[in-house]
Amino acid sequence: MPRYLSLVKTQESQAAAGPSPELMQRMGELIEEMTKAGVMLDTAGLTPTAQGTRVHWEDGKISVTDGPFTETKEAVGGYAILQCKDRAEALEWTKRFLKVHEDFWTVTCEVREIMG
Repeated sequence: MPRYLSLVKTQESQAAAGPSPELMQRMGELIEEMTKAGVMLDTAGLTPTAQGTRVHWEDGKISVTDGPFTETKEAVGGYAILQCKDRAEALEWTKRFLKVHEDFWTVTCEVREIMG
């Protein structure tokens, strides 16, 4: 059965404020449902970019830059690894994930099939 990675991209400023308790409850309920359905393999949120490091390869050289990444408005705030029958099912679960957020959130999920 195919696996999909859903990269959760949020506005850095919204992520810093953190989710409300109500959002955390709705998200927890959905994750529990997805786990029981055998769809959710793994998920987690990520720390702000201020606590991250970029390692870049270009022209045969490595550069390392510690966060925060000031040019970044949108950052990867979390991920989920889903196991679904097809891409359509992965997209349906992802839409449900987005709908648990309050209206003021700006969240984008990039869903990509994991090769191999």
